Amino acid sequence: MNRLLPDWPAILAAGAAEAGGKAWALARLARYGFPVPDAMALPVAAYHAWLDQSGLANDLHTAAALPDAERVAALEALRPSLLAQRPDDALLAALRQRLTMPPWRDAALAVRSSAPQEDGASASFAGIHASLLNVRGEAALADAIVAVWASLWTPAAVAYRVRLGIVHHDAAMAVLLMPLLPARASGIGFTCDPVSGRDDRLVIHANWGLGESLVAGATDGDEIMLAEQARDDSLALLSYVPGAKAVTSVPAPGGGTTLVPGGAERREPVLTPAQSLALGELLRQAALALDYGHPVYDCEWAWDGERFWLLQARPVTARGRCTYPELLGQPDIWTRGNTRDVVPDRLPPMDWGSWRRLANALLETGFCLTGFPMLPGAQRTGLFDGRLYLNLSLIQWEGYAAFDVAPAAMNRLVGGRQPEIHVPPRTVRERVVVGARMVRYLLRAGALRRQGAPAIAEAMRLARQWREQPLPADDAGFAAEIRRQACHRHAQAPLHFMQGSGGACLSLLVDLLDAHRPGEGHALASALLAGGEPSVTLRQGYALSEVARIAMADPLASAWLATRRPGDDWRGLPADNPFRVAFADFLALYGHRCVYETYLGNPRWREAPDYLLGSLPGLASADMAVATARQRQAADAAWAEARRALPWWKRPLLGRLVRTAKQETNDREAARSALMAYAEPARLLWLALGERWVERGWLAGADDVLFLMPAEALAVRDGLRPGAALPTLIADRRERFAAWQAQPPPDVILQHGDHDDAAALAETMIPLTAEGRVFQGVAVGSGVATGPARLIQRPDDGARLAQGDILVVPSTDPAWTLLFLKAGGLVMETGGFLSHGAIVAREFGIPAVVNLPGILQRLREGERLRVDGRHGTVSRLD
Repeated sequence: MNRLLPDWPAILAAGAAEAGGKAWALARLARYGFPVPDAMALPVAAYHAWLDQSGLANDLHTAAALPDAERVAALEALRPSLLAQRPDDALLAALRQRLTMPPWRDAALAVRSSAPQEDGASASFAGIHASLLNVRGEAALADAIVAVWASLWTPAAVAYRVRLGIVHHDAAMAVLLMPLLPARASGIGFTCDPVSGRDDRLVIHANWGLGESLVAGATDGDEIMLAEQARDDSLALLSYVPGAKAVTSVPAPGGGTTLVPGGAERREPVLTPAQSLALGELLRQAALALDYGHPVYDCEWAWDGERFWLLQARPVTARGRCTYPELLGQPDIWTRGNTRDVVPDRLPPMDWGSWRRLANALLETGFCLTGFPMLPGAQRTGLFDGRLYLNLSLIQWEGYAAFDVAPAAMNRLVGGRQPEIHVPPRTVRERVVVGARMVRYLLRAGALRRQGAPAIAEAMRLARQWREQPLPADDAGFAAEIRRQACHRHAQAPLHFMQGSGGACLSLLVDLLDAHRPGEGHALASALLAGGEPSVTLRQGYALSEVARIAMADPLASAWLATRRPGDDWRGLPADNPFRVAFADFLALYGHRCVYETYLGNPRWREAPDYLLGSLPGLASADMAVATARQRQAADAAWAEARRALPWWKRPLLGRLVRTAKQETNDREAARSALMAYAEPARLLWLALGERWVERGWLAGADDVLFLMPAEALAVRDGLRPGAALPTLIADRRERFAAWQAQPPPDVILQHGDHDDAAALAETMIPLTAEGRVFQGVAVGSGVATGPARLIQRPDDGARLAQGDILVVPSTDPAWTLLFLKAGGLVMETGGFLSHGAIVAREFGIPAVVNLPGILQRLREGERLRVDGRHGTVSRLD
């Protein structure tokens, strides 16, 4: 393919392997409607033809393989011959013809390198290869092209490839040609803080005129720091530090004038505050379009006096690590142990945009009460192949530093099978400080927790009001309402605290019991928490069970359910029908929930009640008396054993811890329900906005809006992004989304740190199972149960579950609770002591074992299992 790539569509079709990383990234931005100058490219095939014609390939490869000292001399000796080799005449003729057409006619050119490995996620090649500006005339253009090709074989480029382990025979070069913009100002921008590593900061360097001095590091220019606001994803100007040199006017390429450093004119900021924010938003939008999961890019930009242009966008390959000093040198441990419960599948951009900040609010609130100095900008969630992970290293360290919770204990709460960080032993002074923090926490937590009930009531009231209010009249009204609701949700500290800080007393309870019954703390704690005041999730299950009883007792309703087809409307029954009245009451209380409710794309039960209606016949057979008796029996036996095990003077503490742990877990479920109530009107708003954009041809379906990050959708509304470019962006994301589905996600990912340390940490991870026919997990529910295994991947497949069967699942959320009413025992692939399945199993007094990754693939449907909730084992009996 030794031919010219004449425009961005051709460059995009050629791909990074032929057009190079730099050209391909800009081609994608052009496809998505970003302001990118016109371009054409000489493909990699043209380079290979030039190198083959030179006859120097073998000599270059031999020189590159020499030791360092000899390599430099050998490469320098070959360089004159390499530079003397002209491009192919046919290629120059194609260029000559193209340069007679607008916008190329009489334009000065930028001739830039675009190697296939350049501007990649693992290597940037920044400053390694040649780029030349203000190139005019055919002879100068031919020299510039050769200079770019030859820059692949400079000592610096070869040494860079050696360091990265890139085979020299794989080295190649495309050349990107662009008209030189009449830049009044230009610079570089990072969609992160490259020094601190924070991804909620943007750093822009701006200089007058062309930006080669800035890119080359000869000047810093003005430095602008922008902050991403967690409450509504907007940008704010944090600081503006002048640094650009004075400027003077000189003739610009193509006519007119431009500003360049070095004159005697009055010094002034390169960008106004408004321009800084506009540029920052453009850079952020470009990074999100290229990779919404890791939008950390280094971009070159220019301003021509009227608009900003993007000239390059490459992933930031080296930045500071935003972590605690004690964790430097240790890997970041990313885990799905807890997130699989809440978000087991891939996250569309809209959901990731919400979780990226919400998870920080949930996890930080409790620590902030202690006065513990939280790390500014720490990001505790990450997206890998579309799945949500938690940074367990941060969580383990914060638990240890603030509350003296050992990493192993934090792992038990979080769930999953992952390694532990190394922590230093406590000094006496540090123990005193931690003690003071715990006292401060206890004094403050009660007050914040007491705000929980009013906050939940307010959530239910406001969610209903927002759900029932008229939709905004125009896009501006939609944007204002979306931002208003987002700001309100962000301010719900009591709900964040209740949802994210529910494990302190539970951990203390387990430790207390373990001290007197080694290895049995989990099981005893689970049994002690059985029964009592039911959580909102259990009340939801009990309420639907009562609806089922009413339905089956009513001939009209039971006949309708027996013949019902998906989509049939229950409101077609008479208004005074007992089942219709009871079901309407149930939806009024719990209609904001659904199967895997944390995904905005899933319709709420109020919208689509088919799952509930299909569950009613089977649920009517659930024996509530058996469940209640099981709870009471488990709790009574556990109390008797705990009293025997503990000395008399610890028994009052036991009672206090049980009551508080029960309240904390109930609060956790209640807060989740309230947050989901807020999510319902947000879903309706976004989908209604999507419907408007379908009418304009911007989207194929209303749910396409969920394949935009919130900041992207709002930027379209604000006129910062063209709506007409959305179909191509969303089509590319849907294709990537489908590819992620075929990639089995690892449970743990290790990043950074010393490789030997990472390997040692991996070796400390708990093995999946014991030898033989017994699987060892974590006990979270009391007692022992025996029964046939029912391997169920989704709750709507739960009709196969009979009373007393062993429920074997990947993870659970509140929609699974209906199956707990019939299950004799629970086996779960993921989860810890704070997972939803553990909480509900404890309440029901069901024998339960969690944290058994891969168990669904190892068991057979219907085989008999023994679930020992006391010792955390699952035994195959057949």
